[in-house]
Amino acid sequence: MSAFAFTQLFVFFLLLTFIVRFWLAFRQWHTIRNHCDHVPEQFAQNISLSAHRKAAAYTMAKTRFSLVSLTVDTIVLLGFTLFGGLQYLAEFILAHTGNNIIYEIALIAVVSIITGLIDLPLDYYRQFVIEEKFGFNKMTLSLFVGDIARNTAIGVIIGLPVLWILLAVMEKAGTLWWLYAWFLWCAFQFLMLFLYPSFIAPLFNQFSPLADENLRQRIEQLLQRVGFQAKGLFIMDGSKRSSHGNAYFTGFGAAKRVVFFDTLVERLTPEEIEAVLAHELGHFRLKHVTKRIIFTSLASLAFLALLGYLKNESWFYAGLGINPDLASNAIALILFVLTLPVFTFFLSPLMAMNSRKHEFEADAFSAKYTDARDLASALVKMYQDNASTLTPDPLHSAFYDSHPPASLRINRLLEHS
Repeated sequence: MSAFAFTQLFVFFLLLTFIVRFWLAFRQWHTIRNHCDHVPEQFAQNISLSAHRKAAAYTMAKTRFSLVSLTVDTIVLLGFTLFGGLQYLAEFILAHTGNNIIYEIALIAVVSIITGLIDLPLDYYRQFVIEEKFGFNKMTLSLFVGDIARNTAIGVIIGLPVLWILLAVMEKAGTLWWLYAWFLWCAFQFLMLFLYPSFIAPLFNQFSPLADENLRQRIEQLLQRVGFQAKGLFIMDGSKRSSHGNAYFTGFGAAKRVVFFDTLVERLTPEEIEAVLAHELGHFRLKHVTKRIIFTSLASLAFLALLGYLKNESWFYAGLGINPDLASNAIALILFVLTLPVFTFFLSPLMAMNSRKHEFEADAFSAKYTDARDLASALVKMYQDNASTLTPDPLHSAFYDSHPPASLRINRLLEHS
């Protein structure tokens, strides 16, 4: 492939993705606006018109903001590639460090810092304007800054050594470097499954053992019926950042933990909490988590193999605005990470469809071990508390939503009751 042909291909996919995402957002905004004055009949007894309108306004605000983020991301991508930003940074850092691994790590670090600084005002607006306006923000400015500092420290302590190892493998492991890098990446991912619950997550939140004895007994009985072992049941202080509620599992093997947001425990009844947990257990018992890990690992292998091919092709660099004489492992990594979403966006519906299939299966699993009506009522409360729209645009949902639309999900559950 020639550099010019690749440039044309890149620009075509970039514009197509940009236009389609704008069109999907436009559809979502208008669909929600057109239904904001009428609560769907199946929810009319549980969700008020004011709550429905709040969910519509919240979703429309997030949709409008997503277009701003999309525009900024597109400009940044073009700035780094065809407009010469990465070329300039590479030449500048190379002149001050020499062509060595320090140069490559510094280049990746500088690009990461620049993109982080560009995203910072967007993150601030999302948290302190949109979330604040609709009553979800509980985060203080000091906590916001503290989170940035903690994430930066983790990136330095963990990310830099991993990056150094990856660059060393790319440099010294020959043509099959991508295969060795994949083995190392898989090992790192599994290591993080063990380390995250005990060492990283507590840096951001407090995890307290579940104190409600009746609820604990109910949950332990459910775990026993399902045949699931967990290291502990914990309440997380999610309310210090947001009033949104959730529950999840973390860890792997013997290190698995069940974690509830404090906001969720305060809002749901014990029966509803049990039903929500049964849904999450369904993901494990039905091997959804294992399948996701296998798929992610295989996808990583495929992408690393593709990078292994592209990093040796001069048209890959020249087509994205980089002088091939500057070609390096670091530049190949940066270009690949920046441009991959442009070429994979249209795979989103397939990923979302598979995720929604798993959600339906986990709902059915919950209905097998608990009362389906309890999960249905819990979901209604969660939709209301999180201001989730009940009337999304079907096509927008097909691209972006990992969970089925509320009406379909509730209807399926009630069929099991």
